[in-house]
Amino acid sequence: MPLLHNARVVTPTEVLDRAWLRVEDGLITELGTDAPPSTADDVDLGGHTVLPGFVDIHTHGGGGATFTTGDADQARTAAAFHRRHGTTTLLASLVTAPAELMAAATTAYRPLVADGTIAGLHYEGPYLSQARCGAQNPAYLRDPDLDEISGLLDLGGVRMVTIAPERDGALDAIRLLVARGVVAAVGHTDASYEQVGAAIEAGATVGTHVFNGMRPIHHREPGPILALLDAPGVTCEFIADGHHLHDGTLAFAAHAVGAGRAALVTDAMAAAGMSDGEYDLGGQAVTVTDGVARLSVGGSIAGSTLTMDAALRRAVGAGLSIVDAARMAATTPAAALGFPDRGELTVGKRADLVVLDEFLAVRRVMLDGAFQ
Repeated sequence: MPLLHNARVVTPTEVLDRAWLRVEDGLITELGTDAPPSTADDVDLGGHTVLPGFVDIHTHGGGGATFTTGDADQARTAAAFHRRHGTTTLLASLVTAPAELMAAATTAYRPLVADGTIAGLHYEGPYLSQARCGAQNPAYLRDPDLDEISGLLDLGGVRMVTIAPERDGALDAIRLLVARGVVAAVGHTDASYEQVGAAIEAGATVGTHVFNGMRPIHHREPGPILALLDAPGVTCEFIADGHHLHDGTLAFAAHAVGAGRAALVTDAMAAAGMSDGEYDLGGQAVTVTDGVARLSVGGSIAGSTLTMDAALRRAVGAGLSIVDAARMAATTPAAALGFPDRGELTVGKRADLVVLDEFLAVRRVMLDGAFQ
């Protein structure tokens, strides 16, 4: 089994210089900074930086492929694209759609959940605010229906659902999700501070791309953003691409909630890793110009072309430490989804890791103990 040495290993608390770690049966079994034991299958990492494999809990596609149509081949292509950029765990995020399409996609992706290609599904919609729908298709927005939700959950593989708490039936839907072991997230919402507080009380534990798709902050009506940032039990997603959030906003928010509650996400769509041009997101035309995706009609930002390695670089460039950025890209989102076996480089965890050079560019990716 490989022994990786001559590396800068980023743990949840510090950077270990000239460190080594041993991988056996897909797990990290030893980690040290003394002279490494000699083995026949040593891997010299040349002083490069080793981080836990990234955990992206909000992704619609990438590499020219999408998760939103329920096409399993496209889903595998998108997952492989993001894996090359260091993401070893991801959710396939659907967008607002008819229940039949959601059910078909959920069924189609069950084999991909079973074999680990994706870690589960995220429904970003359809139970969202009309006023804050962004690039979600308004024709399919609707109030939560407990029978519909139960039927979808019965199909298996659903890990997280985003809901606007001001919609009729939202709190009951959140309670149902939590009772079924599914993460309830608050997003695309025009709710008041108090309504979001009620959603958190009902069991919501994630804020979907906080600041984006939400009523903005006002000093006399703080709205959803401050309610989410100030809630100790809520993990807040941030899209660190420089377009969704100013770097100063990203740094402020990360410092405000701490790396233990801040999760970097891509919100990537099919155009990630591709050239500018015309694309589709949930049946709506998207135009990508200078790497920014917007609805062709109306101009709303329509996801991103971000990858997690680029998000990490952006976070570090905004002034966050590599330790905090790594927690935000891996440890915190893994905990938010309930994956205790991954997201950090410590003994006993799954050997998912990414090797970065001095420019924080991906050099190698290990998934479940095997280099890809």
